[in-house]
Amino acid sequence: MKLTGAEIIIKTLIEQGVTDVFGYPGGQVINIYDALYKDKDKINHILTAHEQGAAHAADGYSRATGKVGVCIATSGPGATNLVTGIATAMLDSIPLVAITGNVPCSLIGKDSFQEIDITGITLPITKHNYFVNKIEDLADSIREAFSIAKSGRPGPVLVDVPKDVQMALYDYEPQPIAPKIPLPLATASEIERAVALVNEAKRPYIYIGGGAAGLGMGKEIMDFADKIDACIGCTFMGLSAIPDGCDRFLGMQGMHGNYASSMAQNEADLIIGIGVRFSDRATGNVAKYAKKSKIIQLDPDFSEINKNVNVDCGIVGDVEYSFKEIAKACASKKNDEWTQRISALKAEEEKFEKEIADASNASLSPRMVFDVINASKPKDTVIVTDVGQHQMWTAQYVKFDNTRRFVSSGGLGTMGFGLGAAIGARVATGDTTVLITGDGSFGMNLNELATAVSHNIPVVIVLMNNGVLGMVRQWQTLFFGARYSNTVLTDRKTDFVKLAEAFGAIGYRVRTQAEFEDAFKKALASGQTVVIDTIIDKDEFVLPMLPPGGSIDDIITKLQK
Repeated sequence: MKLTGAEIIIKTLIEQGVTDVFGYPGGQVINIYDALYKDKDKINHILTAHEQGAAHAADGYSRATGKVGVCIATSGPGATNLVTGIATAMLDSIPLVAITGNVPCSLIGKDSFQEIDITGITLPITKHNYFVNKIEDLADSIREAFSIAKSGRPGPVLVDVPKDVQMALYDYEPQPIAPKIPLPLATASEIERAVALVNEAKRPYIYIGGGAAGLGMGKEIMDFADKIDACIGCTFMGLSAIPDGCDRFLGMQGMHGNYASSMAQNEADLIIGIGVRFSDRATGNVAKYAKKSKIIQLDPDFSEINKNVNVDCGIVGDVEYSFKEIAKACASKKNDEWTQRISALKAEEEKFEKEIADASNASLSPRMVFDVINASKPKDTVIVTDVGQHQMWTAQYVKFDNTRRFVSSGGLGTMGFGLGAAIGARVATGDTTVLITGDGSFGMNLNELATAVSHNIPVVIVLMNNGVLGMVRQWQTLFFGARYSNTVLTDRKTDFVKLAEAFGAIGYRVRTQAEFEDAFKKALASGQTVVIDTIIDKDEFVLPMLPPGGSIDDIITKLQK
């Protein structure tokens, strides 16, 4: 049947299993929005307050489900407003398809109104992108975009469609959902090399990242850890892949990682990296990283092998296949001395955490906030964060029971990510969604409160308000002689409770643990968007901490002000 290009776009999205999209209309996508109107019973569009919010919502949608998130924007500023969101997805390997309109082909290159070379702009921050100047290529370009976005190491793909292509007529025939592109399989010799290293190890540490979390490999990894008597740690992006009830799981490792997890990795004689990229926040000083350990790295992306650290066995390709073959071939064993050492590290971690808690005289500390959240949240709650101290406290303290329950910007560290992502996660799952944010991050995209309220998308927002840009101020305190250059926000007169109410949300302000507990439980029960302005001390620090450029030898565990 003959359809317009705009209709082909929407029919192809439906064909690919898309049920929800996020976006903002404009002149160069008005035809697409007209086609959306005609198929509004098959595909739900969420109008965001800003295109950046749409990109973050599509990203959060994907992180919470594993599906490809979709956002739509018009040409020019509409398209460029997506850029931060696309880059956020790229650095965290999140499958996303962004569809943008552009001026007609006859006006390309003539500095037309709202013309921008969005494919050129996004080339470094997408897995691939398309400028579709022929209607006959349109449907297949979108199908390929979905296939590329979700294959191998996932990531964002952009499809830019000039307006005349949207208006042209062409035959459309539905096709099956585009498959993932197959990955190469590990060779027998690669598996043998990895198995030999595992069998030799007496202090094995299984290290999982976003790649493992995205594949849902938690159960298999826990079984493997039992088989070889290993502990498990994770990167920031690996959180929620392993339930916190697992005795072998030590939590996040790295700059602000859990003490036992970071120390155990440093003392391990074998690190088995699954879908990790050994970023600078994880390794610290590479010259001093894991000097006692051999390293196995499993990754779908060949460019990650030996990129940041040299490994003893790097296997590129299908990570699930490689892991299962290694796990099947390894010998079962016990490492009693290692188990005892892990227990001792856990005890040390409990001791210094108690010291931090005892040293705080605050009526509402971050730990108190998260104790309430852990005790009150439903099991399937999706926890979303912005970026800053609150993000690291969330990573350290929140207990996760199921995979894909943690949504946060890791690689790019995008302040303002949280509210859009929380909206996307709530739309995707229908599960209770809690955003942990700070007064700095929340101010960047708080306009998305309008989206949450107007679309009846309930999100509980815990705004950890310390009146400062907390993480930068912490660095200024520790490393810059307490010179607080532009990190104090107390001159701002924003009343977040009144702000919430102005948007149609509910607002609470709390200063004690009892007040927070009461407000949080009311928020969970309300079924509405709620902002809890949670007043905390500006001198609460995120500890432990590896200094920038430091190593595990420089770890800071004592509260410093």
